[in-house]
Amino acid sequence: MNKVVYVQVAAVLAMTMALGPFAIDTYLPAFPSMASALGVSVHEVALSISVYIFVLALGQLVAGPISDRFGRALSMYVGLSVFAAASVVLSRVTSLEHLLLLRGVQAFGAGWIAVCVPAIVRDRMHGNEAARFFSLIGLIMIVAPAIAPALGSALLNLFGWQSIFLFLGGYALFLLLPIRLVIFNRHYVAPTQHPSVAVWQRYKAVLSTRRALRFLFIQSFAFTVMLIFLTHASFIYQEHYAATATQFSLLFAANIIAMIGVNLTNRKLLNRYPAARILKWALVLQAVGIVLLLLVSSFAAYLWLFLPAMMITVGAMGAIVPNTQACFMDYFPEHGGTAAATLGAIQFILSGSISALTTLMPESLLSIVVAQALCSLCCLLFLFFGKGVIAKAHDEVA
Repeated sequence: MNKVVYVQVAAVLAMTMALGPFAIDTYLPAFPSMASALGVSVHEVALSISVYIFVLALGQLVAGPISDRFGRALSMYVGLSVFAAASVVLSRVTSLEHLLLLRGVQAFGAGWIAVCVPAIVRDRMHGNEAARFFSLIGLIMIVAPAIAPALGSALLNLFGWQSIFLFLGGYALFLLLPIRLVIFNRHYVAPTQHPSVAVWQRYKAVLSTRRALRFLFIQSFAFTVMLIFLTHASFIYQEHYAATATQFSLLFAANIIAMIGVNLTNRKLLNRYPAARILKWALVLQAVGIVLLLLVSSFAAYLWLFLPAMMITVGAMGAIVPNTQACFMDYFPEHGGTAAATLGAIQFILSGSISALTTLMPESLLSIVVAQALCSLCCLLFLFFGKGVIAKAHDEVA
């Protein structure tokens, strides 16, 4: 793959993956307006994030084996169509029940899209090369959550919250063209398909690869740290710190700037160190951020102290995600779609469930940070002890 094609493929896959952050982050500034329009609380509107994450996992579980059996293109096109249709209908919702239902349909389509990106990367490369590619995709798609709240705020102020969902639908339809021209063009070589392999056999092959499971759980709990922040970001900044919609967008973007910095550093480090070692450093960095958040929330909850601590915590994801994906996917030269589905589904089911449970807690700064700290602790346990524990459990089952 020459450099121009390399960058083009990375850009289109990043634009495709950016649909996820757009679907979650663009409507965050609209929570108060949506709550008022639907006659519910901001807390209840925030449940739509957890619903989205949970059904996203289901969509990936369905689409993973389908993409292995019938090809990546089918999953991409079906997912984009379902996502676009649900987004348009979401602009017309008048009740919380309809909002949650349609966010589920939207997420199901998104799952078909999301499962294909890591599978397409694994079809083409592996090892540190895959980690660098994932990092490049991550660097490009970081722009999405950076601009998403600002874009959502602008659409909210100009046209109302309904326009945010119309934008999402239009963006999904737009993606059909670059995906067809760049990814699935006449030069695309599809991976070898194994039509005789049943779905359960594909999942068994993935789940029995015990060395890969540690990376699966690390990714899941690290993502949960960030998702808890996303779920409560509106409360933290707009209610606790009384930020306006515009200020919220700027505060939110600060975390993205941190992710960009970590991502760029990660790309440099991958030229000298293996992805697994850099992953260890990134998880420790996230834990340091969590410790700072605990101290700030307990003793001096000033915004100017809270913000940099959260930037460290969320920013570490710029190195955690690409390296974890590369380490996990490297074990699956076959069944790449099923492996990606397993990684995504467990990540989103676990993250969605935990973030949903955090909405039942008394909403306070300290309780949110404590929930993040427990997830970060789980990451460290899997990092340092997970390999032996998983191997032992696997041997006992065998």
